[in-house]
Amino acid sequence: MTRAVAVNVGANTNQPGVRAPVYADGTFDFLPIPETEQTREPVPTYGDLASGLRMELPDEIRNTPVHLDPEFAGYPECERHTYGDPHGVKARPLSDLEAGDWALFYATLDTGDTDDRPDWQPPSWGAYLVGGLRLARDPVTDWETLPESERAAFANNAHVKRAEMDAAVLLAGDDASGLFDRAIPLSAPSGGVDANALVTELSADSGKGPWWRRPLRYDAEATDRLLSVIDTREFAPWL
Repeated sequence: MTRAVAVNVGANTNQPGVRAPVYADGTFDFLPIPETEQTREPVPTYGDLASGLRMELPDEIRNTPVHLDPEFAGYPECERHTYGDPHGVKARPLSDLEAGDWALFYATLDTGDTDDRPDWQPPSWGAYLVGGLRLARDPVTDWETLPESERAAFANNAHVKRAEMDAAVLLAGDDASGLFDRAIPLSAPSGGVDANALVTELSADSGKGPWWRRPLRYDAEATDRLLSVIDTREFAPWL
């Protein structure tokens, strides 16, 4: 009875002032937000991530440290699949998950290749599923009591690297986790603010108001259908 919760992550027009793009074939760049807290050790900068990106980074952010969370093995400067969050609005639904459930991540992405934009992409920008963690263990909600031997799995997580570990929940993903090869639209072709049926029919969210900032909860049946869409990319009927 696998369940899923999808939360918003990644760069946006507030932090650091630029979104990553999604391209006409559905491929995309993933760009984390800046690191805004003191850290115990140096953390990567946007410039350190440039080799794994197709987009051209603005010069003014290249030396800015990044809050590299979620962490996806295979992405520059990452070691494992982990995620942490200090904010109750996200941490609470994520904490309710169990081993085998999915924490999914969506980002707002700018529409690239505008001369060749497919009809499923909204103009300007949209919200897209970009990756996920299939939980290898139950969420960690009490870091202080976690044995040292189990903390190693989270050593490279951005929240653990902060001067004070501040995550209310930490997640570790198994080998099925990672960034997706192609983005899955949650926005309708009519515009980024318009939720498609993957939000309004499958999740518990109404799709009204700023839904692209809220956690999206999927029960077991909805999760099975959503994972099928992610696996096959047959999302057209949901647009």
